[in-house]
Amino acid sequence: MKVMIKGYWLLSLMLLSVSQLSYANTAEQEINHLIDFVAQSDAIFIRNGTEHSSKDAAEHLAMKYSKATRYAKTAEKFIENLASKSSWSGKPYKVRLSNGTLLTSKDWLSNELEDYRRNLHTQL
Repeated sequence: MKVMIKGYWLLSLMLLSVSQLSYANTAEQEINHLIDFVAQSDAIFIRNGTEHSSKDAAEHLAMKYSKATRYAKTAEKFIENLASKSSWSGKPYKVRLSNGTLLTSKDWLSNELEDYRRNLHTQL
């Protein structure tokens, strides 16, 4: 009986470890998707009052992520802590879409994350 209980505990710990690895991998995949999404967009990014190309914005977000991954354990935390506002000035990042619509990067990236997850689940 004791051997069986130990076996259940070992199996439970293994499954928990695998689920945590899967969670971390998923968060990183989602964050990388968001950075790629920014790079491939035709949007203009406004950071601290200065306009930047989508490629420059993606490079900036990738740099912030590489230096501050501890603040981005999930895609939501990445958006909230790194991709929504300047860590220097605290001003929100803005995005001007090709049709002229002006959004906060937080709203824009949150919508993309929802779409990405929805599309991922429909492919399964």
